[in-house]
Amino acid sequence: MAAGSPIGGIPCLLIEIVKEPVGGSAGLGFSIGGGIDQDPSKNPWAPDDTGIFVTNVMPDGPAARAGLNPGDKILQANGYDLTMATHKDAIKYLTKKKEQVIRLKIFRPDILRTRGNPSM
Repeated sequence: MAAGSPIGGIPCLLIEIVKEPVGGSAGLGFSIGGGIDQDPSKNPWAPDDTGIFVTNVMPDGPAARAGLNPGDKILQANGYDLTMATHKDAIKYLTKKKEQVIRLKIFRPDILRTRGNPSM
């Protein structure tokens, strides 16, 4: 996990997840919620945000080993902008079969606190 360049002024982290195919799934070890087509009031991390959020991380799975956490907001996946994506499109970009490594740019609220702004 490394600090990434800000996207639109938002500080982000870079996370690389190597897929571990299991059965018919992509083998990333996490679930997502949200999207511009979903009801943002059901988002437990940011009830007014239509972004794509990590809802669950499988213990000892690829995402957990890479440092992904529930509540992380996914801004990009392998260069694809997910800030205005539907839920279905986000799944499509995250599970592309030809890509063995998924490079995510994520926003995590505590990034702001660790960058010298303890009042947030």
